[in-house]
Amino acid sequence: MRKSLLRMTLRQMTVFRAVCDNRSYSRAAEEMALTQPAVSLQIRQLEELIGQPLFEYVGKKLYMTDAAEALQHACLDIFGRLENLDMQLSELQGSLQGQLRLAVESSAKYFIPHLFAAFRQSYPEVSLQLAVVNHAQAIKRLSINRDDLLIMAMVPTGMELEFFPFLDNAIIAVARPDHPLLRRGPLQLQDLTAYPLLLREAGSGTRQATQEYCHQKRAHFPQTLEIGSLEGQREGVIAGLGLALLPRHAVRRELDGGALVELPVAELPLMRSWCVVHPRGKHLSPVAQTFFEFVRQQRSQIGELVGRFQALQPGPVD
Repeated sequence: MRKSLLRMTLRQMTVFRAVCDNRSYSRAAEEMALTQPAVSLQIRQLEELIGQPLFEYVGKKLYMTDAAEALQHACLDIFGRLENLDMQLSELQGSLQGQLRLAVESSAKYFIPHLFAAFRQSYPEVSLQLAVVNHAQAIKRLSINRDDLLIMAMVPTGMELEFFPFLDNAIIAVARPDHPLLRRGPLQLQDLTAYPLLLREAGSGTRQATQEYCHQKRAHFPQTLEIGSLEGQREGVIAGLGLALLPRHAVRRELDGGALVELPVAELPLMRSWCVVHPRGKHLSPVAQTFFEFVRQQRSQIGELVGRFQALQPGPVD
């Protein structure tokens, strides 16, 4: 090993990680309550120890070099091991403590906080770092081992992963209550193609699942509108911009309040399952292992928990 690498400090790696996360020296400085020159100095010192540049500007955008990518992987491993040590020391003291780094696909963000709250009733000293991402971002985070666990609906087949399905995810067609299709009888998916379809951004798991399913059923939508969030899709349907294919649990409030209506399409709902996922062979921290086992053991109760959460949601405000 290069002796220079042994002179790297945890402080330098913390600053480096902040710059990687923010892709900005100034935002990293703000996050860490430092001056921008202090952040720049820490990065220069790291570059001297490594012997290669870590960042480069193209135009006004900051990019990581190959050396930075390698150092980022090492930092994730080092800090993960320190967190794991902290948790193990807590276990030796008779309690489970530490942070669960959890990434969830965006359409799961409505019920995951309630799931974690149920977990925390048994383990009150566990904290949560929650990242909300789309499907493409989730796969990227899996590839670099960024999180303890991920919650996703379409587990990629080309990666070595351990996963456990724990909750049904029904994707349905929704429209506003005065939509012409509601005056007809039972519908086929093909009947919807005469109207605009609101889609999530490229990289969304819901978009990928619904597009693949529609292609399989030979239902091609010539008119589409791309809206980069599930909330935007809901409001777009309410505004009359078109139809959408969305997870039922994510529009339960609007369905119960009458702002949206589920269309009676014979080929729907499209059923998927939410899964808790981690790379195969990954050494889970005590907190992550305990949460994984909690989800596995409480699978039947999780459906009831989500049902109670949806029932408690307030209706739309006039």
